[in-house]
Amino acid sequence: MSKGREGPAAGGAAAVLLRYLREQNRPYSAQDVFGNLQREHGLGKAAVVKALEQLAQQGHIREKVYGKQKVYFADQEQLPAASDAELRGLDGEIAALSAQLQALQQGCRQMEAELRELSGSMTTPEMAREVEELRKDCAGYADKLERIKSATNHVTPEEKEKVCSEQRLYCKEWRKRKRMATELLDAILEGYPKSKKQFFEEVGIETDEDHNVTLPAAV
Repeated sequence: MSKGREGPAAGGAAAVLLRYLREQNRPYSAQDVFGNLQREHGLGKAAVVKALEQLAQQGHIREKVYGKQKVYFADQEQLPAASDAELRGLDGEIAALSAQLQALQQGCRQMEAELRELSGSMTTPEMAREVEELRKDCAGYADKLERIKSATNHVTPEEKEKVCSEQRLYCKEWRKRKRMATELLDAILEGYPKSKKQFFEEVGIETDEDHNVTLPAAV
């Protein structure tokens, strides 16, 4: 009696699976078929596996083995051949879908670029804090500028030019005297038996370098 009940059930499962594979016309594993049809037809996984194997043995569908997994798909020779008009229609549909896909991909790239730009930008609270800090800085600089403008100890252009002129004169004299001293010391050191450093120590000469003083560049 159990066999009598199993036969129709198995036959019904095979018919459902054969129709499904032909309609979809793409490869599926037994797990895929079970997952796709279990809710609608209430097929058990064991029934699905058995029906697929039977259909493959009977030549209604094809079976391919990839490692430990089997894949089932409709026998292409048993499917009706498409007419030229149908093929042209499919080609047109493929072209339209390809154009739609390219447009969607372009849109995705633009949105991803915008997302990256926004991700690198400050948030609204961060911008508000930045604006507040800039306002405080501006207020501080404005106050400092006002104090400078209101100060009474400004240096006039004439006074500045006088100071710069005196600096140039003193630097020129400094440079001149240093050159004269260097020439005189070089002449003495030609007949001095010791080193230049020992001579300076004995005489008590201190150089600009000893005091980290640098002669300003000529202007």
